[in-house]
Amino acid sequence: MSTQPLKVLVAGLGNMGLSHALAYAANPGFEIVGLVNRSKPVLPEPLAGHEILSSFDGALAELKPDLCSINTYSDSHAAFAIKAMEAGCHVFVEKPLATTVADAERVVACARANGRKLVVGYILRHHPSWIKLISLARELGGPYVFRMNLNQQSSGKTWDTHKALMQTTPPIVDCGVHYVDVMCQITDAKPVSVRGMGLRLSDEIAPDMYNYGHLQVTFEDGSVGWYEAGWGPMISETAFFVKDVMSPKGCVSIVMDPNAKSDDIDTHTKTSTIRLHKAQTGPDGKFIEPDRFLTMEGEPGHQELCDREQAYVLKAIREDIDLNRHMTDAVQSLRICLAADESARTGRMVDL
Repeated sequence: MSTQPLKVLVAGLGNMGLSHALAYAANPGFEIVGLVNRSKPVLPEPLAGHEILSSFDGALAELKPDLCSINTYSDSHAAFAIKAMEAGCHVFVEKPLATTVADAERVVACARANGRKLVVGYILRHHPSWIKLISLARELGGPYVFRMNLNQQSSGKTWDTHKALMQTTPPIVDCGVHYVDVMCQITDAKPVSVRGMGLRLSDEIAPDMYNYGHLQVTFEDGSVGWYEAGWGPMISETAFFVKDVMSPKGCVSIVMDPNAKSDDIDTHTKTSTIRLHKAQTGPDGKFIEPDRFLTMEGEPGHQELCDREQAYVLKAIREDIDLNRHMTDAVQSLRICLAADESARTGRMVDL
């Protein structure tokens, strides 16, 4: 394929969109031809000089990019992705892929029908420490117990961002797709049922929205898992980051720095230390192997992870990587999280 830089149109310049734009600016395989955003934020030096356009449709038609990077609010992801692919573009879209399973399936069908690459923003798939965690868990073998959460004691601008996100998407969907995706990568088994619950802890969000949520999922191989997510100034810093996988043969966990803060975006991806415990005991009843602590020194921070993710997008396009499993996984993790949201609102378990 051509080694000419791919022309990129970036839509959405929030936290993730800006980071992805910086990744394109730093990679010679890309050329940013346009930025789209509703407001006009002050751009960092690597993006200075780019005009911020207000119309995605207009920019798509005029600039004719090779790749559209969609980092807008969730309710526009599906429509923008389909428009881009029908216009001949490859697409990178931040998670969640859509706000309904039907829309997510439409996006995937559009990618297949048009022969376009579709990469969904599962940033943990590009993190060497998370890749190691998944590998160690798979080596233990199932069935598994998954215990995971990511709570954020947010205030100021971060709370404003969370309130904007919750106009369409609750935390257990927005963040949950990441960690449910990790569960699915480890077990490979089909999800069977989901329970969810949620509570509105702030009068600053809509009456039908909740900023704390919890889901429980069962899998066909007997594995079970829970995920918890809460946003807001009232959320506790205690045990805000739990990433733990247990099996009959032992467990593997992320040990978080005790001084870490839940509102620090780098905290959401840094693993600090992976702890591996083997359950096997000897004739004396004592463990045969001591726990292993794998220190993940020099691991990538948030911006470097975005750089790696966009390097993968470039590789997927240039080397024609088969993304069918990637797209199927994106729909499945969304299906589980949306079922949890349905359960939280109806009070009933959802069979998948």
